[in-house]
Amino acid sequence: MTQTESVPAGGETASPAQGQAAPQRQTLILTAVLLAIFVVPTSISGTGVALPYIGADTDASLVPLQWVVNAFNVAFACLTLAWGSIADIIGRVRAFTIGAAVYAAASLISVFAADVYVLDAARALAGIGGAAIFACGAALLSTVFEGPARGRAFALFGTVAGLGVSFGPSLSGLLIETAGWRWVFALHAVVLGLVLLAIPAMSKGVTETRNPDARVDVPGTALFVVAMLLLTTGIAQGSQWGWASPGVLGLFAGTVVALVAFAAVEKRHPHPMLDLGAVANRRFLALCLVPVAGSFAFVTMLTYLPSYLTAAGGYSSGSAGLIMVLLTFPMLVFPLIAAKLVAKGISAMTIIFVSLVCLVVGVAGLSLFSPDVNIALVALPMLITGAGYALAAGLVDGEALSLIAPERAGMAAGFLNTLRLGSEAIAVAVYGSLLATLLTGRTNDGIAAFPGAGDAATVAGTAAGGNISGPAEAVAASQRDGFVDFLVKAYDGSFHTVLWVLAATCLVLLAVIALLLRGGKSAAPSAG
Repeated sequence: MTQTESVPAGGETASPAQGQAAPQRQTLILTAVLLAIFVVPTSISGTGVALPYIGADTDASLVPLQWVVNAFNVAFACLTLAWGSIADIIGRVRAFTIGAAVYAAASLISVFAADVYVLDAARALAGIGGAAIFACGAALLSTVFEGPARGRAFALFGTVAGLGVSFGPSLSGLLIETAGWRWVFALHAVVLGLVLLAIPAMSKGVTETRNPDARVDVPGTALFVVAMLLLTTGIAQGSQWGWASPGVLGLFAGTVVALVAFAAVEKRHPHPMLDLGAVANRRFLALCLVPVAGSFAFVTMLTYLPSYLTAAGGYSSGSAGLIMVLLTFPMLVFPLIAAKLVAKGISAMTIIFVSLVCLVVGVAGLSLFSPDVNIALVALPMLITGAGYALAAGLVDGEALSLIAPERAGMAAGFLNTLRLGSEAIAVAVYGSLLATLLTGRTNDGIAAFPGAGDAATVAGTAAGGNISGPAEAVAASQRDGFVDFLVKAYDGSFHTVLWVLAATCLVLLAVIALLLRGGKSAAPSAG
């Protein structure tokens, strides 16, 4: 049996009898973790508002612009699982500290990035730090709190993540209009600087359960990183190279090979980054799939609906950010409402199923959007979509981690957040690539009527990034208004097709989760 030991975060010898941290220390730890957690979703939702302005400022086409979001999500997804295992080895506080420092440094690099490729690299580095913040932050709360206090801590975890998601678009829009898009990333560096100042005080007196004999699963981590990179790159390049092109098919084939090799390595490694036994727990796996539905219905809208509003709707960044509050507002209240309903005896799984239904209904309802739509008409589906994501936020984490033994909490949190952020990376890539593919086809059908407009694929790629006025400059002044109308209609039609694909994906996930839970019973925490 694997030996574990309980030691304070500072490294002194300790006995498990020392128990949890003192209440004052718990408050400090909770505050620091929540501040860091706030930054990550703020970055994800706020960056979507900034994309058209980053593209215009750096003269970026769709693919490198798409990687401003994808680089973060892919790095996050690739390393969340690894950070969970690392936290089980070196301690949650130490791993959390490293993540906050990396994220702060990456945010500073983003502030001074000279071109989109430097920004892409900085965002990838931020994703590495974000992976540590989420995986180690969740595991740290699981270590420090127990019983009802743990439930309240995870409810706050979900609520604060919701605050970050909710205020990200409006805050970013305000910063962009008043100071420029670079200040979006400067704010992240400032907040994480405050978190780092609190680390020395919060680390004292925290007793952690570690596995001192464990080692970082380097081959497993490397294979997983390769698989995620190949998959996301294949999806992102599908619209550029062609979905049936040798390059894209080769990337997908490489993904399958890397995943098969990953599974083989994990089965034989003495300390795997992913305990396949936990994945075999149908209830745990079903709960981990819930955020995947949220990625396709909610996160894609967070990332690209601002571009639709500015490109097709003609809204300013500030106005688009305010409209996005309709989508994100439910994150302010529904995580705590879900926790209170569970406390009153309502089944957590009932609430989670309601959340999944809301995602399907909400994203389908977003098809009411049009360039000249009255926002009051689409307010309800936006709120329903947000409520679907918010009801499960925090609740899923607590329910899933309760099925896993404490000494494997880091791994479990890592796997959950890997699916969460990995699916976000894939969903964002699918949305962007599918939108570009559809928009290219629609643009190609009518661009001949506008001499001088250029190549349809290039024009569509720029328009898909939220910049429609740029391509219009290439045509004669007398035709610009007509060309803009043509691109807006093409964008709007492509947007609606993508929405129905997203709704269908969420419906399939709802069915899969229901099948996994059929006949499944709550299991005791597994030591893996």
